[in-house]
Amino acid sequence: MSDYAVIDPATGQTHATYPTATADEVERALATADEAARGWGRTSTPAERADLLRRAAQLHRERRDELAKIIVREMGKQIDGALGEVDFAADITEYYADHIEEITADAPVPIDGDGTAVIRKAPLGVLLGVMPWNFPYYQVARFAAPNLAVGNTILLKHAPQCPESAAAIEAIYRDAGFPEGAYTNVYLTNEQAADVIADPRVQGASVTGSERAGAAVAEVAGRNLKKVALELGGSDPFIVLSADDIDAVAQAAVDARLDNTGQSCNGAKRFIVVDGLYDAFLEAFTAKMAAASVGDPWSSDTVLGPLSSVAAAERLEKQIRDAAAQGATIVTGGTRDGAFFTPTVLTGVTPEMDVYREELFGPAGVVYRVADEDEAVRLANDTPFGLGSYVFTTDPEQAKRVADRIEAGMVYVNLVLADEPGLPFGGIKRSGTGRELGLLAADEFVNKKLIRIG
Repeated sequence: MSDYAVIDPATGQTHATYPTATADEVERALATADEAARGWGRTSTPAERADLLRRAAQLHRERRDELAKIIVREMGKQIDGALGEVDFAADITEYYADHIEEITADAPVPIDGDGTAVIRKAPLGVLLGVMPWNFPYYQVARFAAPNLAVGNTILLKHAPQCPESAAAIEAIYRDAGFPEGAYTNVYLTNEQAADVIADPRVQGASVTGSERAGAAVAEVAGRNLKKVALELGGSDPFIVLSADDIDAVAQAAVDARLDNTGQSCNGAKRFIVVDGLYDAFLEAFTAKMAAASVGDPWSSDTVLGPLSSVAAAERLEKQIRDAAAQGATIVTGGTRDGAFFTPTVLTGVTPEMDVYREELFGPAGVVYRVADEDEAVRLANDTPFGLGSYVFTTDPEQAKRVADRIEAGMVYVNLVLADEPGLPFGGIKRSGTGRELGLLAADEFVNKKLIRIG
């Protein structure tokens, strides 16, 4: 049985299988990536790399419909979401072309003595990217584009259920004119990926995925003294402290929870509401969650398609069932049909329950009642994760104060789904290390070389 397969989660149909790479294929990929890093990566100019990235962005847009259809089949993404993801991947790629001079420019350093000192950024070389299934194009773009911009070369291990989107991305970079070895898709096993990280030609690894995957890669990278960037799970708090329009806040909460059928690392998952607004919020949030349509991912009328697989839906079902057995209340939802899962709201969750510290990766959220701002912040921070967070308040000073107190890599105040190519993305605690997107992403895998001239 192939490790890489396209299995439509909506129908269970297997469309295609792909063999994993042979030892010879892995060696060839490593050799060509290393050759490209030593040649193109060090001799190409920023302007030349920017032209290639712009062409890659253009190809994303030209192949938009074809690319979107692939990921609807692979992981059940609703069609409008799939089209939007391709657009965002194109925007991200273009962002690094537009900002390449800023990314690669020397940074002067003030000195006490005579002469000059600058920090010059140089590529590290070959990098391995280990990417997840939930955003097959977006996740790759935010890793590949900044690193190609600085002259690194990419080996890409995509999720086993995304072999066709993985091949489509490689074709885009090839057809854009990047040299052989600049970007290479490889259908690696986990064991092969570990060997690639250990290979002396590889200078670093970036992982987006589960805590388990991140820990496994970090362990191998650490043993081999390689740089690693990790973007892992999240259980983001959505804090409601005051509101002029509680219905609008509830809608924002639903949007933040159900985006990508709830399969987003930085989706809001814990809804923390002050006592005076709790009843009204819960009523509106529950009604809107229950009304979200579940069905055919090819239909624009559908809000929620299937989860990425039957196994993913079964994991979520077990979490909800265990929570109820431990005393939580299922206010709505909690049922599964194959890979489809009804939007679910839990209340009455306490620290003794497993779900209190787990990530719910699907269309399910927990609503908590708190007395005041201090209790809201304590609950928000009482989690092993620290990726994103959301704060809703009509008090600007409170917004600043709470944003400072939240233990997370990102805080969004009075808005959701506001990611942009220029905004850094990443977390703390068990949500990972490092940053993607924005100018910070281009600093993750570069040699910040000091050049001091007397």
